[in-house]
Amino acid sequence: MEHAEPPGANASWRDAPIVVLALLAFAAGFGSFGAVAALGEVAKAFGHATHGQSVAEQMGLSGSVLGLGLAILRIAALGGLPLAVLADRFGRRRTLLWYCGLGLCCTVVAALSPSYWFFVIIFALGRPLLSAAVSIAHVAGAELSSTTTRAGALALITGGYGVGAGTAALVHTTFTHAGGFRVVFALALIPLAIVVGVRNRISEPPRWHRPDHWNHAVLGRVESAQRRRLLTVMAITFSVSAASGPANGYVFLYADNVVKAAPSLTAAMVITASVTGLVGLLLGRAGADRVGRRPMVAMASVAFVGSSLLLYAGSPVMLLLGYVASVAAAGALAPAGAALSNELFPTEVRASVAGWNLAAGVAGSVAGLLLFGWLVDATSSFEVAALVTFVPTLAVLGLLVLLPETLGREPEDLWAPSAS
Repeated sequence: MEHAEPPGANASWRDAPIVVLALLAFAAGFGSFGAVAALGEVAKAFGHATHGQSVAEQMGLSGSVLGLGLAILRIAALGGLPLAVLADRFGRRRTLLWYCGLGLCCTVVAALSPSYWFFVIIFALGRPLLSAAVSIAHVAGAELSSTTTRAGALALITGGYGVGAGTAALVHTTFTHAGGFRVVFALALIPLAIVVGVRNRISEPPRWHRPDHWNHAVLGRVESAQRRRLLTVMAITFSVSAASGPANGYVFLYADNVVKAAPSLTAAMVITASVTGLVGLLLGRAGADRVGRRPMVAMASVAFVGSSLLLYAGSPVMLLLGYVASVAAAGALAPAGAALSNELFPTEVRASVAGWNLAAGVAGSVAGLLLFGWLVDATSSFEVAALVTFVPTLAVLGLLVLLPETLGREPEDLWAPSAS
């Protein structure tokens, strides 16, 4: 028996509730990506960069130290799991506002960092809040839309996050010689003002209802009938994140301190990627609605791995081509991946599932960052590190056959244990 979506749950990407969620995702993206965008400057500010031949001498801090710092930031994002679970209890709107606002406050405080490890700790406090906010924004977007509008709505929210991240990178490039990383973090006051400005325009999805009795465990409980789906989704997320973590986490440091890319090239990367990322989102939306969620996830993931390998091929041209292509592939992956993971589970645990999926992504990113950093130190080669870290992702994509295709079906249609 099919279920109609609740009244009011048919918002498209052009409607105000989705646009507001995209603005919040923009704010969270700016706050989250500041650490990655400014990593090269942070390493130089708190390390001892020279013109030596080793990677550590060029970067200012060793790959292991930087990898450990990035890994700590990723591990801290595990705190997003219990935070996301609370959205099933207290609602999407309230938790989204608080998490986004407090997370951006931490980003602003990072501008005052007196040392590398203080910087890591402050960002570690804000990262789970912003990570949970982005996850809840996607859940809210999925619940406010229907099967015919969901991919577009989620694409806009993902695009908002991407524009926020790209803006942080562009601000870093622009202000590198006029205050360094501190300016990037201080400018998080602007997205914080956006969060305050739209706080009264956030809609609670009609699918969500406050539970009379909240019996879920602290970290979120998914019924046994849904656990195989959850574990499958988490395994795929872990694998893709093991590639995307180091691919995104080291790119600006690699560009600044190893390839010695001119600021103009870095700016060109960010500006061009904003266009290719949009193209990727549009292609991902069309593919998710016409080809299917699962095929689009598979194709976009393969494209991401290939372009990430190109990114670390060792020349400025390959850096540019690989970066803009990887952003396009990530954009194509986002609508189908978000739609699939949200459509597979019932409303009462959807935010909890988003939290578990966030945890899988964090674990994958940490594993990828640590492996990548260790390989860079051991081989003095970003190319080898990329090859060994990224390629195993391709094998894990075969798990997609264990999941039902959700194209053309509402989440309510897939709640039954026998649904396939």
